[in-house]
Amino acid sequence: MRRFGSSPDADEIEAIARASLAALPEPFAEHLADIVLRVEEFADDAVLAEMGIDDPFDLTGLYHGLPIGEKSVGQSGAMPDRITLYRRAILDEWAAGSESLEHLVHHILVHEVGHHFGLSDDDMHALERAL
Repeated sequence: MRRFGSSPDADEIEAIARASLAALPEPFAEHLADIVLRVEEFADDAVLAEMGIDDPFDLTGLYHGLPIGEKSVGQSGAMPDRITLYRRAILDEWAAGSESLEHLVHHILVHEVGHHFGLSDDDMHALERAL
């Protein structure tokens, strides 16, 4: 567990997230190969407004795209699905809690992956417990 030093940067958060993605079992892994993973400092004002969120520290991650069950071949030319993690919000939650950064990033990532698959919150929690 990291206790001292500078805050983890975007590359470190991304490395943790990619390790979590790599650990996901089939059939999930095969459907995540084309997901774009990004780490940004905060969600921008447009995203926050669209989500109805006032405080950028309240949004740690976001899935952009259509759940797999809603996709069709008629949607060619669409932007690739992506998961964005918001570094500062993640670090704020990490500093306020008792979980490791790896556990927190994994939790957020599994939640966003769950949106990709159209899972309910209960299904996402079950998936996270299984991992």
